[in-house]
Amino acid sequence: MSRIIFATGNQNKMREIREIMQGFQVDGENVEILSMKEAGVYAEIVEDGKTFAENASIKAKAIAALTPGDFVMADDSGLEIDALNKEPGIYSARYLGEDTSYRIKNAKLIERLNGVPDEKRMARFVCAIATVLPDGTLLTTEGTIEGRIGYEEKGNNGFGYDPIFLVPPYIQTSAELTEEEKNAISHRGKALRSMREMIERYMNEGTDCK
Repeated sequence: MSRIIFATGNQNKMREIREIMQGFQVDGENVEILSMKEAGVYAEIVEDGKTFAENASIKAKAIAALTPGDFVMADDSGLEIDALNKEPGIYSARYLGEDTSYRIKNAKLIERLNGVPDEKRMARFVCAIATVLPDGTLLTTEGTIEGRIGYEEKGNNGFGYDPIFLVPPYIQTSAELTEEEKNAISHRGKALRSMREMIERYMNEGTDCK
């Protein structure tokens, strides 16, 4: 059976990925989707790219080198806030330190936006997906969702910056949406669906990806 190894240990991401990639097949067989831990792959990866796409590609290439014959996917995603010069951006996971809780990170961002009116609190989630195919081909896609930053955390369904990110029409945060609602509009959902289509199109053109 073909496998997709996703270069993450984040189970929240894996849940989203499995939902969106459900039913993906190679040669008529379902593809097994595994995290690095589930695949028994361990690697220290230095993400020193300047963009989300560069960092996703760095991760995908590093894991692909250890798992020949598999599909390897990686994402790099983050929050860009216009009023903060698009911070935290590619440093979203490392903002205030990787071990700092998102409750503290979210509170700090809200504090930094103190006094900023609604119309200037615009922000977006960005997700870049990179996939190394079994033949070594590298594919990349990117998805975004526009929104704005709220004034307090709301919702328990999301993770990371979801509780402060208000989605259009700005009634609910991303963490207040159901998983199905979120996946339908999220940055990661858009990028993954685009990647799935790109892989299927590549394979249907007759190129051997096995």
